[in-house]
Amino acid sequence: MTRFARWTALAAASALLLAGCSGGSSDDGKGGLSWDRCKATADGPAPSSDWQCATLKVPLDWSEPDGETVGLALIRAKARGDDRVGSLLFNFGGPGASGVSMMPSYAPTVSRLRERYDLVSWDPRGVGASEGVRCRGDKEIQAAESVDVTPDTPAEEKAYFKDAADFGKGCQKDAGKLMAHVSTADSARDMDRIREVLGDKKMHYFGISYGTELGGTYAHLFPKKVGRMTLDAVVDPGADAVGHAKNQARGFQRALNGYLESTGQDPAEGSRKIANLLRRVDARPLPAGTPGRKLTQALAATGILLPLYSKDSWPTLTSALDAAERGDGSELLALADGYNERDPSGRYGTTTHAQRVISCLDDRQRLTAATTKKLLPEFEKISPVFGTFLGWDTAGWCHDWPVPGQRDTPEVSAPGAAPVLVVGNTGDPATPYEGARRMADELGKGVGVMLTWRGEGHGAYGSGSDCVDSTVDAYLLDGTVPKDGKVCS
Repeated sequence: MTRFARWTALAAASALLLAGCSGGSSDDGKGGLSWDRCKATADGPAPSSDWQCATLKVPLDWSEPDGETVGLALIRAKARGDDRVGSLLFNFGGPGASGVSMMPSYAPTVSRLRERYDLVSWDPRGVGASEGVRCRGDKEIQAAESVDVTPDTPAEEKAYFKDAADFGKGCQKDAGKLMAHVSTADSARDMDRIREVLGDKKMHYFGISYGTELGGTYAHLFPKKVGRMTLDAVVDPGADAVGHAKNQARGFQRALNGYLESTGQDPAEGSRKIANLLRRVDARPLPAGTPGRKLTQALAATGILLPLYSKDSWPTLTSALDAAERGDGSELLALADGYNERDPSGRYGTTTHAQRVISCLDDRQRLTAATTKKLLPEFEKISPVFGTFLGWDTAGWCHDWPVPGQRDTPEVSAPGAAPVLVVGNTGDPATPYEGARRMADELGKGVGVMLTWRGEGHGAYGSGSDCVDSTVDAYLLDGTVPKDGKVCS
């Protein structure tokens, strides 16, 4: 079962960009790192010679610093200019997105920042080359696509929860001891070790989507170590698992309304039309031009959701919906495959596996089917298109999970920290704007500095606003903190 919506800023909207870090040297045993040229993997060629890779050993359990270790894969490109500030560490979200894979492809977006920073990212524990977790094989993943994620009958409900439990068992079998040590707090402590071995006195950081939750957690744990920190596409730190699902229902419905208005449709009527399409597909999946596969309701909804991450993709959604209305599910299936990281050979990525292992260790909430059913009318009112999917997800995502969750919401208060730039986009579908204001408030007075962009899509920096880009660049490059509440339109 794939989570219907995830927070990832870039992985949800891009193809698999897997630059190898296999074979990079380990830490040298003296607290430093030995960097080597990144190597190619079976999934893709090595990045250019600008990029170096290494592996850092950190404690499996931070309460036992001299115990077993986990290897973290790192990647960097050195600063081009002479007036170097330090390292700028990136996390691209998920949780579960591979920084090693994504940093080279994202580097052109932040090319100006490379004048004064080494660009650095890593695969958090349980992700990619950092002992990444794989919970089931490709054939099992494809078979699970037929599971109804909005069950209408007792039999469908039974199959839905059995699939969820089986997924957790697969994660436990693959991850072993690591399963209980992949929390956001664990990764925040890993970040401080990375800062230390990179030789930086302060943590300079750029977190996107879930990476904002990770950055806020770091600021809470290490407020005196915060340097220049930017949080973009901000996860609401005051929302529990149900709150996040409601936020996403609200955010994606807003984005869908904006899309429908852009095509001249009334949002309410257009949403009803799409909801009716999904109901028809639930009763009878559409042929999709691929032997052995059809467009199910879940795949159709996922295909609709993906283009909402970026306004540039809205024409693609129009074409796919038109084809589906004609009985052709191939375009929506292709979009869903992009979201689910399925390549043409039938291989699937594991971002969602890592995401589930991390988020179910973080989140304490474990909703029953009965509780979820009571919540469904509220979810459907928030979003007639996505509400049912996100409502059922609250019960299925961590159902019968092998390890208990740790907390209801992350603690991000950071008294005494340097100013943190919090960037919110009013049209963000995956991390609605309200979460940015909450993050700025919870970081604390004098710490959280709010920058608003009146735009569309997931994230603001690099999305076409010169105002946003220049404000963030001035902060990261020169330490110029904007006035709290600045608005870019």
